[in-house]
Amino acid sequence: MKNKTVIFSAAYFPPVNYIAEILNSDKIIIEQYENYQKQSYRNRCEILSPNGKQTLSVPVIKKSGKKQLIKDVKIDYKTEWQSLHLKSLKTAYFSSPFFEFYIDVFLPFFEKKYTFLFDLNIEILQTLLNELEIKKEITFSEKYEFSYPFNDFRNSIHPKIKLNTEYFKPEIYTQVFFDRFDFIPNLSVLDLLFNEGPAAESFLIR
Repeated sequence: MKNKTVIFSAAYFPPVNYIAEILNSDKIIIEQYENYQKQSYRNRCEILSPNGKQTLSVPVIKKSGKKQLIKDVKIDYKTEWQSLHLKSLKTAYFSSPFFEFYIDVFLPFFEKKYTFLFDLNIEILQTLLNELEIKKEITFSEKYEFSYPFNDFRNSIHPKIKLNTEYFKPEIYTQVFFDRFDFIPNLSVLDLLFNEGPAAESFLIR
């Protein structure tokens, strides 16, 4: 059944089920007034490397003892995380069928120095939806609400919440290093895009 309105946290190159739920909805709200949560998709994504699943994390500037609204969290550039993330993507997906087709689209995210994590995530989401040819209305929360009378994915789409793998069984796509590892579900949607290209949207629909 299609959702009319849903709310998500902002995410860094979000996982496949995040984008699938967007595709299955009419109006998408992105939460900007929640407190930042570490070790979530808000500042990390998961890809398939030659050594298995790999987490790429965006370092943020922490305020000791203080909670921060997600929209106010600043990115920390003390380390060269952008070049490290790009190198990891190249190592992981250079041999994938559609890597060269898409990588130039995403290069600006590893070159431009965004001040705020939220701004980076939103531009990534808009670019992903554009490449997937998904046209949806996206708005932003105006204040924090503990709960909503519609589907709330702010905390349910989380790397520490075990995924029901039945969700992926009908249409498993071929991943890089399939000769080394069993299929790993719900990686960053980049994994799907680099491997399936224009067919990625049909996978998400199915």
